Amino acid sequence: MAKSAAVSEIQSMEGIMNELSDVTGVQNITDLYGRNVFSLKVMRNYLSEKAYKSLSTTIKEGGRLNPEIADEVADAMKNWAISKGATHFTHWFQPLTGATAEKHDSFIEPDGEGGVVLKFSGKELIQGEPDASSFPSGGLRATFEARGYTAWDPTSPAFIKEGLQGATLCIPTIFCGWNGEALDKKTPLLRSMKALSKQICRLADLFAIDIQGKRAYATLGGEQEYFLIDRKFYLKRIDLIQTGRTLFGKEPAKHQQMADHYFGAIKSRVLAYMEDLDRELWKLGIPAKTRHNEVSPAQFEIAPVFEELNLAVDHDMMRMEVMRQVAERHGLVCLLHEKPFAGVNGSGKHNNWAIVGPDGKNWLYPGKDPHDNAKFLTMLCAVIKAVDTYAGVLRASVASAANDHRLGSHEAPPAIISIFLGDQLTDVIEQIEKGGAKSSKQGGTIEIGVNSLPTLPRDATDRNRTSPFAFTGAKFEFRAVGSGMSVAGPNIVLNTIVADALDEICTKLEADVKAKKDFNESLQKILQGIIKKHKRVLFNGDNYTEAWLAEAKKRGLPNLITTPEALSVLEEESTIKLFEKHGVLSKRELNSRYEVYSETYEATIKYEANCAINIVKTMIIPACLKYQEELSETIKTVENVSKTNKTKMTRELLKNVCQETDRALTALEKLESVVEGKSTTKTAADMEELREVVDALEGLVPSSLWPLPSYTEMLFVM
Repeated sequence: MAKSAAVSEIQSMEGIMNELSDVTGVQNITDLYGRNVFSLKVMRNYLSEKAYKSLSTTIKEGGRLNPEIADEVADAMKNWAISKGATHFTHWFQPLTGATAEKHDSFIEPDGEGGVVLKFSGKELIQGEPDASSFPSGGLRATFEARGYTAWDPTSPAFIKEGLQGATLCIPTIFCGWNGEALDKKTPLLRSMKALSKQICRLADLFAIDIQGKRAYATLGGEQEYFLIDRKFYLKRIDLIQTGRTLFGKEPAKHQQMADHYFGAIKSRVLAYMEDLDRELWKLGIPAKTRHNEVSPAQFEIAPVFEELNLAVDHDMMRMEVMRQVAERHGLVCLLHEKPFAGVNGSGKHNNWAIVGPDGKNWLYPGKDPHDNAKFLTMLCAVIKAVDTYAGVLRASVASAANDHRLGSHEAPPAIISIFLGDQLTDVIEQIEKGGAKSSKQGGTIEIGVNSLPTLPRDATDRNRTSPFAFTGAKFEFRAVGSGMSVAGPNIVLNTIVADALDEICTKLEADVKAKKDFNESLQKILQGIIKKHKRVLFNGDNYTEAWLAEAKKRGLPNLITTPEALSVLEEESTIKLFEKHGVLSKRELNSRYEVYSETYEATIKYEANCAINIVKTMIIPACLKYQEELSETIKTVENVSKTNKTKMTRELLKNVCQETDRALTALEKLESVVEGKSTTKTAADMEELREVVDALEGLVPSSLWPLPSYTEMLFVM
C-alpha cells in the first residue's frame, strides 16, 4: 500500500477524498467524510482559541486533557452532538469480551420548573462509572465489586452513532477497575504504544535525531475479510445464529476451485451494500479505501488507508459493527467468523504494521542516505529478534476457537510463526551475518554507505501469501489475525516485543558509546549477533508444506496448534517479565487475560457442541426418519403394484439412509456423553465425527426434506 514512508501512507484527507470522489463519482464527498466526528477541524468552530490549542496539543502529542478546559470542551461537544440530532452520550469502551460496550445517558436535566435543560459537564466527559461486575475480568474483580471507571481517550475523537429515531454521542474511553487495573483492551494498547515510543526515541537519540518534545508511533492498516449471505438463509441456520459458523454443511460440487470469484465483477446487490458501507464509514472518518471479491464465493474484503495505531484499532471495532448494521439494511448478513463455511477459505484480518520515528519517517523503509538505511536495518533486526524470541506470545495473541479452524488450513498461515523477507533482503541479512558484504542482488538498490553495511534493495520483494509474518515493503503484515478479532491484542504484543528488542539494542549501543567505541562498528556487531542468533525464524518458502513443518521442528520453532497450547505461553515467567518490564500488563492483569481467553475458548466449544446436538436431535434426525418412512411407503406401494419388481436399488438406498441415520445417532450419543466433560479436545473431535455423518446424510436426503439451507444456496444465491 505504501509508496514510501508510512507518513506518506497517512495521506491528507483532502487527497483521499479527491481520489475517492474520482473513483465513485459521489458528489460532495469531502463534506460527507468525517461528518459525524468531533475532529480538530470541527473543534475549531466550537472552542475558544486557548481551549482549541490546548486540546489539539493533547491529541497530537498524547496525554491527559487539561482540567481547566474540560467544561468548555464538554459543552462544545454537547452542542455539536445536539446539532447532529443526539439526545444521549455514552462512554464507548472495549472490554475483554472482544466487542465494544456502551451505556447511554441523556443530556437532559430537570430545570425545577417542569421542564428540562441540556447539560454535559467536563466531569461527565472525562470519567464515567459503568457497572464492572458482569464483564469478564479473569479474577481482577469479584461479582460484588461492581465499581469500574471509564476515562476519555482524547487521542481518539468522539463520534456520532446514528439510530432510526435519533443519535448518540460516543466518547472513546479506557475501562479500568476501582484499583486502576485494566479491564479492557485499550489501556494496555496505549501502554504498549508508550513503551514502543520510549525505545524508538532512545534509538533516535543514538542516531543524533532530535527527540525533544517528539514521539514515535506505530501505524496500522487492517485488511478485513468477510462473508455476505442472504438473510433468509441465515434465519434458518440456528448454528450461524448461535455460533457464527455452520456446524454442518455438505461441500458443494463447485465452490472456489476455479478461482473465478477472486477480484471478479461484483454482483449488483453486493456492490450496493459496499457503496452504502463506504458512505457510512466515511461519515465516521474511517478511511475505507479498497473493496473487492475474495477467493471463496460470497467472500469479500475491505481495507482502509493507514492510520495511527490507536485510532486504527478504534476504527476497526467501529467498522465491524457498521458492516453488520448495513448488511441488515440490505437483507443480508455479514459473517465475520474466521471459518463460517468448511471446505472453503476462511477469513482473516491482515495486520499491516509500521513504525514512524520522531523524525516523521517510516523506519521500516530504506531511505535515501546511509543514516536512514542504518535505522531501517536496525529496526528490521529488532523485529526479527522480537518475533523469534516471543513467537509463542505472538501466536497466543491470535488464539481463539474460531481461528483454530482457519490457521494452517491451506488458506491461512500455520500456527508456526516465521518471517518472510524476500530473496533480496534475505541476501542483505546473510551478508551482514558474514561480516559486512557490500553487494546486492539485481534490482533497484541504494547504498547503505556506513562502514561495511551493504546496499539495500528497494521495492524488489515479492509477496508470500503463506507466511504468517511477512515484510511487504515499508511494513510487516501479520496475516494470522482472525477476521472477527479485535486487532488490539496482536498489536499490544507487537509493540511490546519490539520495544523489548530495541531496549536490548539501545542498552548495548549506549554502553559502547559511553566507552567511546565507534558507533557504526558497534551497530554492525550488534546486528550481526542478532542475525546469527535469530535467523532460524526467517523462511521464504511455502509454509503449507509438510517439509516446512519438519524443518521448523528441526530449527526449534514452536508449533502451538490449538488455542489451549498457545494460551499456556501467557503463564510463562518470561512472558510475565516481558509485560511487567515495559509497564504494559502487570502479572495479575496478564493472568486475567489468560483466564478470560481460556474460559471463552472452553465456553465456545461447549455451546457449539450443545448447538450441534440440538440441531441433530430436533431437525436432522426427524428429517432422516421422514425420508425413511417415504422410502418404505414407496417400496411397499411399488412392490404391491408390480410383484416382479423388487425395487432392489430403492431398498439399497433405504438401507444406506438407515445405516447413516444410525451412525448419526451413535455419534450424537457419543458427543452428548463428553460435552459436559473437561476435555475440549475430545469434544471438538466428536463434533467433527458427528458432522461427517450428518454431511453424508445431506447427500442422501432430498433437499425438500433437508431442514437446513445448503452451502450452494448460501454461497451462490445472492
